[in-house]
Amino acid sequence: MSDDLLHSPLEAAHIALGARLVPFGGWSMPVQYSSILNEHASVRNHVGVFDISHMGQVFVTGANQLTWLDHLLTNNLSKLQPGEGQYTMMLNEKGGVIDDLIAYRISEDETLLVINASMIPEDVAWMEAHLQDGVSLRNESDAWAGLAVQGPEAAAAFKKLFPAEELPERNGISEIAGGHLVCRTGYTGEDGFEFFCTAADGADFLHAFISAGATPCGLGARDTLRLEKCYPLNGNDLSPEHTPVEAGLGFFCDLEKPEFIGREILAEQKANKPKQRLTAIEVIQKGPPPRPHYSVLSTDGEVIGELSSGVLSPTLGKGIAMAYLPLAFSKPGTEVLIDIRGRQFQAITVKKPFLK
Repeated sequence: MSDDLLHSPLEAAHIALGARLVPFGGWSMPVQYSSILNEHASVRNHVGVFDISHMGQVFVTGANQLTWLDHLLTNNLSKLQPGEGQYTMMLNEKGGVIDDLIAYRISEDETLLVINASMIPEDVAWMEAHLQDGVSLRNESDAWAGLAVQGPEAAAAFKKLFPAEELPERNGISEIAGGHLVCRTGYTGEDGFEFFCTAADGADFLHAFISAGATPCGLGARDTLRLEKCYPLNGNDLSPEHTPVEAGLGFFCDLEKPEFIGREILAEQKANKPKQRLTAIEVIQKGPPPRPHYSVLSTDGEVIGELSSGVLSPTLGKGIAMAYLPLAFSKPGTEVLIDIRGRQFQAITVKKPFLK
């Protein structure tokens, strides 16, 4: 494995647990422990724990922080009360997605941005280039370890470790005893929370959540879980070449705000419809799993796009994928073909998400 990779503070614990490590977003991260199927089922039916220490934590403070963030991000942070969070995106001037992230208002004058691992340097550079008076940034990404505890038994696992504490409301954030941060969001479609502690304490809490009943899970299960719910992956389904409107994420863009970077492009696309949309596709013919970059063809054999994400769904037992397709082909019920290693397999566009 390349020496250029960054390493989670939990890496020694992952190796001791038998994880298989792979490069991801410039980091060495566990792709699986036992099997993707077992880990996926644990999250859907019980509770799993994921290492998210590779994700970034940037704290924004200052008297003008909300005004500045509303200029920089698509959603409306001014509508949040302290203790609340929201999904949002950072765009370039063409409306393309630099990164998608969660913003949490910790207090009246402080906001936490949880950003994607591979985008930490680029996001911080973009924010610093657009910094205004009355706003300060603290990139504390190296100081924190993070765990995502997901599944219908996630709350019970939390109570075993912290019987005197309460989880925040959905999309909320709270600080609990010991200075740990707990966020009630998730990337699996199940109930759950994110737990942030010091990097030095991360491995101990990983073992503690496992002792409380959580199955250790890797990137493989995270991918199958999130794609069943059509949650986009930055770098695959989201990119600087595609806008949130094209990705079907216009709900997270407040066009009522007077201005934010990329707003004019989104307003034009909303008024006149984009030329393409991120479309959910089910493979209806038995075959190999669909993967990113496989071509999508019309039934006439014309290439109309390529898969941005694709897996074999453990829950549905069929291939599922997403791709940016022309509007004429994005309507649910449209028959298409997926080229998998030179063979074409029948597929059909469906309404998002795959798993209701």
